[in-house]
Amino acid sequence: MTVALVTGATQGLGLALVEGLAQRLDPTDTVYLTGRDMNRVMTAVESMPGGGAEVRGELLDVADHQAAQRLAQQIRERHGGIDIVFGNAVMRVGPDDDPRVIADQYTEVNNFGTTRLLRAFAPLLRDNGRLLVVASSLGTLHHLAPVLHDRFTTPSSLDEIDEQIARWRDELKDRRTGAWPAFVNIPSKIGQVAAVRVLAAERREDDLHRGILIASVCPGMINTPTSALWWNVSTAPTPAQAAVALLDLALDPVKPEHHGELVRFGEVVPFS
Repeated sequence: MTVALVTGATQGLGLALVEGLAQRLDPTDTVYLTGRDMNRVMTAVESMPGGGAEVRGELLDVADHQAAQRLAQQIRERHGGIDIVFGNAVMRVGPDDDPRVIADQYTEVNNFGTTRLLRAFAPLLRDNGRLLVVASSLGTLHHLAPVLHDRFTTPSSLDEIDEQIARWRDELKDRRTGAWPAFVNIPSKIGQVAAVRVLAAERREDDLHRGILIASVCPGMINTPTSALWWNVSTAPTPAQAAVALLDLALDPVKPEHHGELVRFGEVVPFS
């Protein structure tokens, strides 16, 4: 029996990933649809077309420091482990949001929420498991001033990544922005990709032996209301269309060269 979980799954890409997994898996399999609002979670579960895997709703607010560990423990008790995890929870920002005002909540969800998910669910991965964090091609050092690169290349643990994100957050709040880009998505996405790289490096030999893939993924531009605040997305793929490449990565045989990397449409996007 395959067990899968998607965070941030009540709308957009997360909802499309749940539906795609349910359609591709068998009735004996389970897909957990999670979010931070239980009413929205249950509404999303009820919107599923039926057929394929069972879709179960669970509360998971990644900003809650203990929530990921609690749910991981529950899944361990129910199923003994997990096969597919998509980390898709994100706090969205608009052009009118003041980065200094949102810095605490933004990093709590997008970055510390990601590292909490990695810590909680990586130990539960069964043989041939997948742990995929939805990031962006903005999450590469190409978008960051060279003087800042070592902030994300020298850490060797998730704790050290968290320290660098906290340092950036505090500099942002105190207006000590220096060489940091004004668009907060860039350092945040780089932090997510760096966290995946660090965890994958720690586990690489055993993961490859067991057929496990840990990676970050870029779905490309998606036609959503939030993206439309920043760019013209009128011709961009729908969430369901964007989900296809991510589902393929989760369900197709592992390519060792993808381990620890940022993958877009099946190809590695170099970190530096």
